[in-house]
Amino acid sequence: MSFKNPTLLCSVALTLSGLLAGCAYEEPAGNVVVVEVAGSSTVYPVSARVAEEADAAIGVKATVASTGTGTGMERLANKECDITGASRPMKDAERENCEKNGVDSLQLKIGMDGISVVVNPQNDWCDALTTAQLKKLWEHGSEVTTWKQLDDSWPDEKIKLFGPDDKSGTFDYFNEEIIGEVPEGQSPCREDYTPAVQDNVLVEGVKGDKYALGYFGYAYYVMNKESLKIVGVSKTDDVADAVKPSEATIEDGSYAPLSRPLFIYVNKESLKTKPEVAKFVNYYLNEGQEAVSAVGYVKVPEATLEAAKASVAEVTGK
Repeated sequence: MSFKNPTLLCSVALTLSGLLAGCAYEEPAGNVVVVEVAGSSTVYPVSARVAEEADAAIGVKATVASTGTGTGMERLANKECDITGASRPMKDAERENCEKNGVDSLQLKIGMDGISVVVNPQNDWCDALTTAQLKKLWEHGSEVTTWKQLDDSWPDEKIKLFGPDDKSGTFDYFNEEIIGEVPEGQSPCREDYTPAVQDNVLVEGVKGDKYALGYFGYAYYVMNKESLKIVGVSKTDDVADAVKPSEATIEDGSYAPLSRPLFIYVNKESLKTKPEVAKFVNYYLNEGQEAVSAVGYVKVPEATLEAAKASVAEVTGK
């Protein structure tokens, strides 16, 4: 499908092959009130689809920028957006920055994701990795440069690594779960990899190199499954225990430790004073939920949605 919203200009469309590339949005001319959305590249496909549908269904126009969770939080704190997507909870420092600038935000859980480890489809040797192997590969100062160093039966070929940059919530979550705590001031992971804020750049990187490995949100695998190979992850030291991400394993939590919630954070002032923001958020939590599964993520339980709707109503008084 392609976006039909006349207010947005896409540099690369959502093609028939399912590749989602980054889209740049242009604010409509005139006095049209626009809901400004920024943040997580993982949440971006959901928000972009909801924005398109909300324009057609309820006449609310929204711009959506894929900036990464960290930059989205900065924009929220600086009142440069009404809503930011996040692939991890807000950090204490980000909350303090919001408070310093007089921004009170509302956290809403909108879906579930499983960070997916992927390799090139020509890779016929690696079907699963343990969390210990992932740590050995990605940790700061790692000396692993070839596949053979992870498993002696694998090729003695250099691994080309692709991953999110340090503004990404996916970067934060992956490193917290796989690497663990590191000394203050030290990067949690190795620095000799190809980073990107846009997940589709990572997709293209892994697709283009037989010996590549990368990680990103599950939806980007779903949209490119014909040209990527997904790798199972084992919490134990036995790859036989590995689980691959799927709608079922993400929902029941058996894809661990890389299953995680997805959020949007809404500026409460925008929610109270801009009717378009309230309409957009309510649409997101109702009809817009179809976008969550449509792009490849997992819907949250109905009880979670009802609690989110109630918290919105408490802020708006409606």
